[in-house]
Amino acid sequence: MKKLMTMTRQFRDDENGAAMVEYSILIGIIAAASILIIIGIGIWVTGQFTGLCAALNGHGAAGNTACAAAAAG
Repeated sequence: MKKLMTMTRQFRDDENGAAMVEYSILIGIIAAASILIIIGIGIWVTGQFTGLCAALNGHGAAGNTACAAAAAG
């Protein structure tokens, strides 16, 4: 009986499980923030590239195959 009570106290005082849950939540928040930042940078780069292509097409840039390929597909 004494051994059972000792094991119960140890289980009650053990905080490893709670710490693991906290770290898991923290990793999830960091991962979500990283994904959102990467998506935001991708949207910004796409906008910059689109603006550059529009500017080049507006000035009659001959042989602008990169912008033509981007516009086609």
